[in-house]
Amino acid sequence: MSEHRITTPVSDETIALFKAGDKIYISGYLYTGRDSAHKKLIDLVKEGKDLPIDVKGQMIYYVGPTPARPGKPIGSAGPTTSYRMDSYAPTLYAMGLKGTIGKGARSAEVKDSLKKNKAVYLASVGGAGALISKSIVEAEVIAYPELGPEAIRRVKVKDFPCIVINDMYGGDLYEEGKKQYRIAE
Repeated sequence: MSEHRITTPVSDETIALFKAGDKIYISGYLYTGRDSAHKKLIDLVKEGKDLPIDVKGQMIYYVGPTPARPGKPIGSAGPTTSYRMDSYAPTLYAMGLKGTIGKGARSAEVKDSLKKNKAVYLASVGGAGALISKSIVEAEVIAYPELGPEAIRRVKVKDFPCIVINDMYGGDLYEEGKKQYRIAE
């Protein structure tokens, strides 16, 4: 397992370096969004309209942060359970999204889409939202302010820590981890 430091946006060549289990430290910009924002994005796609963000080469962090304290760019920013975005993610990967960040396992459809579209699914540590927020140095609402914490934000990150769960080759860290603890019958 390797360690990578990357800056967004990312290319297919960068994504091709990642294997399930690799540690990734992201600097640059991420977009945030949860299920309500994703539904709005996919509705725009279905209507043939432009998205409020260009997803090509980008990564979306599944988070609904708490309000920022005075002088801070964002409040606690722990990852949201990812499967709630599974019905939306393949469309965004097909549009050039290179990665999503959350917690928990993904559906077979999402894993297939990662392979097809040269993308990755990364996990951030759940339960450590206050710690993770220290990697976020800037945050601005880009779309859907009416959604409050679920609005789409553009956040600037420095050394944002993640682990590759699903790589573009079909690797799945969760499945590999389970195999290590199975008892032979």
